[in-house]
Amino acid sequence: MMNSGKKRVRMLLRVSSDQQLESDGDLTVQRQLVLDYVKNHLDWTLDEKEYFEGSNSGYKNSVADREILQEAYRDAQNREYEILVVYKDDRIGRRMWEIGGYIMSLKSLGVDIYTVKDGCISPESNDIMGQMMLALRYGNAQKSSADTGMRVKDTAKKLVMQGKFMGGKAPYGYVLEPSGEISKHGRALKRLVIEKNQAEAVQFIYELSLHKEFGSAKIANALNRDARYKSLAPNDVWKSGTISSILTNPIYAGYTAYNRRETLHGRRRNLDPKDWLLSQSPNPELVIIREDVWKKVQAGRERRGSQYRKSIRNQDAVVIKRNDGMLPLVDVLHCGYCGRKMVNGSKYNYWTIKGTGERRASKTAIYKCQNASQGIPHNRYRQFRGDQIEPVVYEILGTYIGKLQEKENIFDCILENHRRKRQRMERELKEAQAELEKIQRGLAVMEDHIPEAMTGEYVLSLEELAHSIHVQKEKRECQQKVVEEKEHALSCVSEEAEEQERTIYGKVTWGELFLDADASTKRVLVNKLVQRIDITKESMVIRFAVSLEEVCGQ
Repeated sequence: MMNSGKKRVRMLLRVSSDQQLESDGDLTVQRQLVLDYVKNHLDWTLDEKEYFEGSNSGYKNSVADREILQEAYRDAQNREYEILVVYKDDRIGRRMWEIGGYIMSLKSLGVDIYTVKDGCISPESNDIMGQMMLALRYGNAQKSSADTGMRVKDTAKKLVMQGKFMGGKAPYGYVLEPSGEISKHGRALKRLVIEKNQAEAVQFIYELSLHKEFGSAKIANALNRDARYKSLAPNDVWKSGTISSILTNPIYAGYTAYNRRETLHGRRRNLDPKDWLLSQSPNPELVIIREDVWKKVQAGRERRGSQYRKSIRNQDAVVIKRNDGMLPLVDVLHCGYCGRKMVNGSKYNYWTIKGTGERRASKTAIYKCQNASQGIPHNRYRQFRGDQIEPVVYEILGTYIGKLQEKENIFDCILENHRRKRQRMERELKEAQAELEKIQRGLAVMEDHIPEAMTGEYVLSLEELAHSIHVQKEKRECQQKVVEEKEHALSCVSEEAEEQERTIYGKVTWGELFLDADASTKRVLVNKLVQRIDITKESMVIRFAVSLEEVCGQ
């Protein structure tokens, strides 16, 4: 409380779409309604700081990923305000259990949340029924968003079938212009229009793919070496990923598409073309590539991809594999020419056993530069064989580790680090177990209300309660996996600590242990000892996590 006795108030405003953010209409209405609400409370004083979240879904994004909510929480920890006011409860979010937990965490810090529509929505810490109603409030909000999402998808499918562009950023080769139509929300709708110069670049890309059978990286390299096409690159430089996206997008043949990608566990992935939903007929105004050319390019890419993956002749080959961690330096090795991290570029070799005719295969470990593999102009040395560079690094690390063992206090440091790591993981495991118990208690409470929902005496219908229970069970299942993973990780760390203690006080040298270890073990040790390795054809520079001069005196 301030000296005046008035409570300090801050407002939180959020719009969930770019259109709302650009028009500012929804935002202006929110701000004025909140200001008017605050003025009606004589014992409140509005703080100069305002929390604003633009174009961020309160349904798709977790509390942990929403920086504005985290900032408001940190300010509450610092006792900077006592009341947070929002226009409606869904401005906080639409996730059943997370938002309720967030509101209660602010309550524990002395901050109440008020909405213009419902007043204070923060129950007391001992008000179990109030907390349950809070969970149900956001359970309804979550269900409403899920239902809206389904309706939007159904509508999108119908519009795509009619050849309509569903909004968003214009694909390369097109620009957005006003269509002259107005949506039911009063917003000006836009349409795709071909951009002449970019369209020429698209046609050149398809020409290289169809007539020269260039892959995406080779096409990107060709464009980057041409001054005119380089100037037309969408983000200053052409990359293989951009080329692949252009070569597979049916929009260039005039077909709008839906369901080409999906988000799974927070990551975007491309779906198989057979799962796409295409418009019934092409839009002549959007055609940059003839339909027959587009189909030939798809067939050619599929044919070349199949050849690279594994030819029919080698389908039954017995593959001789190395252990996991085939590239022990992949986490620290960088290209000495451009500085980009090296990635796995390993290749298969096939041969036939004379006498038996058996086909076999081996794998050659190769580190390749990401920039070069994406078609960015590069020095001609762009990849290195593992069997040529790994022995050099191993010899240096073996000597380095041996010198480390000569330092008397290094033993205690290593054991202390393991002890701290184990304590941290034990604490994280307890927190995960506590969260699982909390979810199970909430699920049990909801299941107890099923009879009331069946008779219509509960705040939620049976269908709504069943949906909430289903969501809660999914969350319990996910949390159980989290607990199991943390239990396994803790077990591994404990075993690792025991093994390291035996090694420290044993007679064998660390250098010998490292050189005799398998590839996956070497990879773990390399990551702990080395910050970065830069390699060129002429040199290799190793940067250690601990100064080599400091340890070895040279």
